[in-house]
Amino acid sequence: MNLNKRKYVVNSVSVILLSSLFLGCGGNSIKTTATDTTQTPTTGTTPTTNPNVNNLGISDIPDKLIKIYTTALKFDRYTKIDTPNGGSIHIIAQTEIMDNQIVRARGILQHYLTNLPGSLYGKDKSEVANKMADNGAILLLLNGVDDGTNAGAELGGQPLYYGEMQVEGHRWYINQNYEHRDASFEEILHLVHDYGIGVDQNSEFNGALPNFQAEIRAAQVNGLSNKLWAWPQDQARWIAELTAENSLSQEYLASVIDTYYGLWGAFNSQYGMWGMYIAKTRSDLAVKDPQAATLMDNQFFHSYLTYNARIDGSFEGDFSLKFNTSLSYTHHSQYLKDITLTGSKNSNVIVNSMDNDITGNSGENMIIFSGPSTHYDISNNDGVLIVQDLQDDRDATNTLRNIEKLKFTDSVINSSDF
Repeated sequence: MNLNKRKYVVNSVSVILLSSLFLGCGGNSIKTTATDTTQTPTTGTTPTTNPNVNNLGISDIPDKLIKIYTTALKFDRYTKIDTPNGGSIHIIAQTEIMDNQIVRARGILQHYLTNLPGSLYGKDKSEVANKMADNGAILLLLNGVDDGTNAGAELGGQPLYYGEMQVEGHRWYINQNYEHRDASFEEILHLVHDYGIGVDQNSEFNGALPNFQAEIRAAQVNGLSNKLWAWPQDQARWIAELTAENSLSQEYLASVIDTYYGLWGAFNSQYGMWGMYIAKTRSDLAVKDPQAATLMDNQFFHSYLTYNARIDGSFEGDFSLKFNTSLSYTHHSQYLKDITLTGSKNSNVIVNSMDNDITGNSGENMIIFSGPSTHYDISNNDGVLIVQDLQDDRDATNTLRNIEKLKFTDSVINSSDF
């Protein structure tokens, strides 16, 4: 999506948006269960000026926004990310969207806006976030799929549809179902790129990072001219459309990001992004598209996913944070660090080499480690277990809450023993 192309829509609601920047979502928390939020849509109630926020940070839509994002158009819930300049980036959802999908979308947006200390362009992302608020950035989470029938898509905002929003642990995610492929990283990146980072070759540059965009543009031009991206002949019409709306750099960067975070590792092709990007996995980038690899190397994007992933309440069994060639979803889950099990099913977690933070659900949960128990230091800090691997480059240090058992290669230990 091109910011200038959409600006006429955003401007039509600018007065409402500017007013809503100062709306609070305060009030008493509404207690909801994780199981409820993963299984059924939540229907919004009559909106109030200061709507109550539930324990997931989701509320009814504030009055100033619901005048446009109406219940007649099936919008019923709201969350936001506040920006350093006092503004907000709004996330507005329709009726079919699950609460865990809303939380994940907000988490991915926050991930992109989380500072990356020591990086070239991402050590302080406050100006990117501020620009997004100033430019009226809105993420719309829409029912159904992108088939042209959802009238809500005509309003101001970056659309992301139910049918392309995976949640960790859900069957679409576990099976890496590309009929419901995970477009969240792509579409939310478009929002950050268009409204925050900024896009060149428009009448004016509306972003915070012109130098970073210059590097993105150079990599995109190289990728297109050297047939690293969108080279198949059947993409010619699409490329012409992107050129006309000045969206080439955004779509190229989305292909790179999807590969970087493992979203195409299980795809039945030697290439990524529907077979039109030369690099399929992160290890491919440095060899097949070095300029893209440079964009990912300590410039703006984190090497792991910084949000806390809520594992869908339908999941039961062992959820692996460690890459396993026999588990297709681990192409993606290997980049997770922190997770929360939801629901009540008995679920276990296989740790990876990062410092994982893991919270259990109301079932019985076990954490699975790579070595014998004698290789670990285990301590209890006010009910929080800290399990530190004494061997380097293996299981790191894990912070565990509401976990019943620890499984090592030589034994299973009850957490209550500590």
